[in-house]
Amino acid sequence: MKILISGAGITGNALAFWLSKLGHTVTIVERFPDLRASGLQIDLRGYGVEVLKRMGLEQAFRERSIPEQGMEMVDKTGRRRAFFPANESSSVKLGFSSDWEIMRGDLCRIIYDITKTRANYIFGVSIDAFKEEGNAVEVRFTDGSASQFDLVVGADGQGSRTRKLMLGPNAPDAFHPMSGMYVGYFTIPRPIQDGEKYIATSYLAPGGRGIMTRRHNDHEIQAYVGGRTNSERLKASLRGDINERKEALREMLRDAGWQTDEILESLTAADNFYCERMGQVRLDHWSRGQIVLVGDAAYCPSAMTGMGTTSGIVGSYVLAGEIGRHCDGPGADLAEAGTTDSLLAALEAYEKVFRPFMLQVQGSVSLDEGRWDKFSSTAFGIAVLNTLMGIASLFRLDLLSRFTSDIVKDWNLPTYEELDRDQ
Repeated sequence: MKILISGAGITGNALAFWLSKLGHTVTIVERFPDLRASGLQIDLRGYGVEVLKRMGLEQAFRERSIPEQGMEMVDKTGRRRAFFPANESSSVKLGFSSDWEIMRGDLCRIIYDITKTRANYIFGVSIDAFKEEGNAVEVRFTDGSASQFDLVVGADGQGSRTRKLMLGPNAPDAFHPMSGMYVGYFTIPRPIQDGEKYIATSYLAPGGRGIMTRRHNDHEIQAYVGGRTNSERLKASLRGDINERKEALREMLRDAGWQTDEILESLTAADNFYCERMGQVRLDHWSRGQIVLVGDAAYCPSAMTGMGTTSGIVGSYVLAGEIGRHCDGPGADLAEAGTTDSLLAALEAYEKVFRPFMLQVQGSVSLDEGRWDKFSSTAFGIAVLNTLMGIASLFRLDLLSRFTSDIVKDWNLPTYEELDRDQ
């Protein structure tokens, strides 16, 4: 089949990897002028690790992985109140960090480098419009060109334009925000000091605010800043000027304590700053006709789950696997193999197989602020939380393993013999 993928991120590249292995003609359009090998630290869990291994990319991942040694929690004076060492596959899971940590851009490039000779990448172009014509989808691009495809896939993220075109102009927004939760991300030049380790540091401030820093190399650190706010200025700035966004975030975090002032000062010169509103994408159906969504475009679980990358990689594997099973595999109906009917059956099976996975992932967090969130945003509540975390770290209690463990239960990763074949 002739397949178009919108979005050359981790999910889009992973899907292109599998579909091109099946022998389909794959085109990927990316609105940015080149590969966006940016973004901060991510991890893989459970089934995401297994899919990466099936791709044969474990060694490449290991060569670029981040040796994070654990996470500490500090109070406003910088005093360590708790420390959780990194999880290792051979040890009891107790911490926030795992041995499958990597920078987003590195993983994106790992998959792209092995896929770029098997698929056609077009940068600086995106989908402008599409319509189904008979057994094909007629697509018009932003550069004025047009072409026909058997399948169009939206892998273009949380704010997916493909999703909006698929649903139509009057459809309600599929993005459901968490209660006033915003997070900004950027890096800060900071050479590693003698004796310093690769340790994430987390700080909670009154008012539902927080900061986390993580080191990924010897010359810079990552900063994650944000929290809950009703700031209309910050909300409006997401659609406007980046400097206004920075100022709105500074206003939100003013007088938060610890290293806040120093970190916010570094925000001024940050050229890789990104800010988003936390939330989830929830849809009744992930496809319509010969248009289908995958990854954050279909079921963004929010960064609060820590499962976004894993969900995208596993989802792309299941989508490609069901296409292989229904359209290419020995079990496909010979009368329908390669037809629109077999493709639609594959898209239906993709959703049937993978939706139970995503229901668990998305259900692991609440979109609304609960009583514990309100309590833990007070100075007293933070002091109680720090004390509890200190006790947990002292006695090695399992409180943080949900951040590195696969939270999906009673679901099995399918095996697709079509994807195991050599090219």
